[in-house]
Amino acid sequence: MKKVLLLLLLFPALSIAQRVEVGNLVTENVPALPDSLQAELDRYNNIRTASLSGWLKKEKGMLIVTRFAETNQIHLVREPLGYRKQITFEKEPLNWGSVCPDSTRNGFIYSKDVGGNEKFQYYYFDLDKSEHKLLTDGTSRHASLGWSHSGKRIIYSNNRRSAADMDFYLCDPDKPEKAEMILQRTGGGWGLSNWSRDEKQLIISEYISVTKSNIYLFDLASRQLTLLNDSSKDVAFTEAFFDADGKGLFIVNDEDREFSYLRYFDLAKKEYTWSMVDMGWNIQGVTYNRDRSKMIFRLNKNGYSEMFSMDPKTYLFKKLAGFPEGIVGNFSFSPDSKQLVYNLQASNMSGDVYVYDIASGKSTRWTDSENGDLNRNDFVACRPFYYNSFDSLDGKPRQIPALIYKPKKTEGKKIPVLISIHGGPESQSTPTFSSQTQFYLKNLGIAVIVPNVRGSTGYGKTFTQLDNGFLRMNSVKDIEYLLNWIATQPDLDTSRIAVMGGSYGGGMVLMCMTELGNRIRCGVDLFGSSNFYTFLKNTSSYRQDLRRVEYGDERDPEMEKFLQKIAPLNNLDRFTKPLFVYQGKNDPRVPLSESEQIVEALKAKGNPVWYVMAKDEGHGLGKKVNREFTYGAIVLFLQEFLIK
Repeated sequence: MKKVLLLLLLFPALSIAQRVEVGNLVTENVPALPDSLQAELDRYNNIRTASLSGWLKKEKGMLIVTRFAETNQIHLVREPLGYRKQITFEKEPLNWGSVCPDSTRNGFIYSKDVGGNEKFQYYYFDLDKSEHKLLTDGTSRHASLGWSHSGKRIIYSNNRRSAADMDFYLCDPDKPEKAEMILQRTGGGWGLSNWSRDEKQLIISEYISVTKSNIYLFDLASRQLTLLNDSSKDVAFTEAFFDADGKGLFIVNDEDREFSYLRYFDLAKKEYTWSMVDMGWNIQGVTYNRDRSKMIFRLNKNGYSEMFSMDPKTYLFKKLAGFPEGIVGNFSFSPDSKQLVYNLQASNMSGDVYVYDIASGKSTRWTDSENGDLNRNDFVACRPFYYNSFDSLDGKPRQIPALIYKPKKTEGKKIPVLISIHGGPESQSTPTFSSQTQFYLKNLGIAVIVPNVRGSTGYGKTFTQLDNGFLRMNSVKDIEYLLNWIATQPDLDTSRIAVMGGSYGGGMVLMCMTELGNRIRCGVDLFGSSNFYTFLKNTSSYRQDLRRVEYGDERDPEMEKFLQKIAPLNNLDRFTKPLFVYQGKNDPRVPLSESEQIVEALKAKGNPVWYVMAKDEGHGLGKKVNREFTYGAIVLFLQEFLIK
C-alpha cells in the first residue's frame, strides 16, 4: 500500500493533465465516439420502458414513470395505450410516485435527490392545481414514506438528528412545517412496514442484514414500541402488514426454512397461528386491496414470477393463470378491487404496464413503450443454466445458477464472452431487459453470461451467506469455475473473455482481474470497491454497520488484515489487463475515492485504464447524456480490448 501511495504522490500533475472535462463528464484516456457508433447506439438508447406509480383515486387513470427527455418523470395515462401526459418536469430523475388514498384529493407524493446524493426529499403534487410543494426539510435523507388509510397524514423517516440514525416523523401534508418526531432510533436500518386501517398502530422494521431483521409494533397514542420476534434468532422479515381488523399481521419471513413464506401472527396470542406450506422458492412481494379483504402475492421461481391470489380469512391460495412469462413487479389492486395493475418485462422485452382482470384472467396492455426503430422480434431471450463450482452440497458439486445470452448470428465463429456480475451482493440477476445487452449481442457479436454467484439471494438463505466475511474469495472461485464451464462450450472463445459489474459487481471485477487475470482479456468496473477496508471506512455512516455484516467488521484487526490482503488495490502486481472505470462523483454508497485510488494506482504502474466520472451522478447513471456517453465508451473499450 505504501508503494501505491508513493506512486500517487510522484505523478499528481500527470493525472490532472490527462483529464478532459466536458459538461458534467470528466474522462481520461477515453477516445471520442465515432459518429457511426453514436448513431447505432442511439437506436438502442431510444428504447423506452414504463413502470407503474399508482392508480388515481379521484379520477380515471394511472400514474406511470417513463422517460421522453433527459430523465425519468411521472406521466398520466387515462386509458389502455392512451396518451402519456407528462406531469413532472424536474431536472433530476423521478422513479416513483405514491398516490394519496383519499378519493377527495387528487395528488401524489414523489421523492427527489440532487445529483445522485440520495438525500431524498418528499414533494406533494396537486394534480388539480398542477403545483408541487416540499414536505421535508430539504437537506437530510428521507425514506419509509407511508400514507394513513384516510390519506390525511403521512409517516416518514430521516437522519436530520444524526447522519447515522433514522428517526420517524408524523406529518400532515397540508402543514408540513409542523411535522412531529414520534420515534427516535439508533442505526440506519429502520423503516416503516405498515400502518393499521384504524391509523392507531404501525409496524416498524429493523434491518440488520439480508438474513436478520426485527419487527416491532408501535402504538401512536402511547408511543410504545414492542418487539414482536425473538431477536436472538437469525430471521429475515421481508413483508409485514395488518389484517383488516388490526388483530393480526400477515408476515413474510424465513424462520426455520431456506426460503421466505407467508404467515399469520395473532397479536393477542403473540404467536403464529398459520404458516404457508414450503413453496421451495421465495415469496417476494404481497399486495392487498383497500379493505384488506383480498391478497395477491408473487413467487420468485428461479428469477421468474408466478402470481397467486389468497383469501386472508381462510388462507386458501391459488395460482393465477394468464400471466406471460417474465418478471412481474410493482403490482397493486385497482380501486374497485377487480383488477391488478402490474409491470412486466422479460429478457427480450422492455418493461411496460398491464392490467389483469381477476375474473377473466386476461391482461390488457396499458403502455407500449417505443423500441427506437428496432424490431422487437430481433431481441434475444436468455437461457437459464447451472454450472458446477469447486465445493459440494449433499455429496454433489455445488451448482451456481446463471443466465446466458447468445447472438443469433455467429457465422460459425467462436464467440467472445462478457461475464456480467450483479451488485449487492445480496441481490439476484433475473431475466430482465437490457438494451446494452441487446446491443452487445447484435452489434458486437458477443455472448453475455450473467451468474448468480454465492451470496446472491433467491436460492435459499444458506447460499446467500456463503460469501460472508472471510469467505469473500469463494465468490471469485465461482467465476473461476464459470471460466472452466465456458471452456467446455465449443462455440465460446476462451481466449476472449471480459468481466463487467456495478457496485459490488464492480468490486468483483477488480478481484477477478487480480485473481484470474491470466484468463481474462479486460474488465469494466462501474462504481466498485477497490478495497473493502477503505470502502467500509468511507461509505455513508448510516450504511456502515449494515455493510459490516456482509463484508466483515474492519475495526477487528484480523478482519482488517484479511480485507487488506484481498484488496485489488494491494495486489497491483497481479493486475496486468486493461480496465474501464465509471464513477458518480456524489455516490454515497461506494465513494468516489474507491475508483480514484485504483485508477491512479494503475496509471502509475503503466496499466491501461479508461476512466469516466460524472459530476452530477451518484450510485448509477440517472441522466441520459451521461448514460449514452458511458455506454458508448464501454463499447469502444470492448471493441479495442476484447474483440480485436
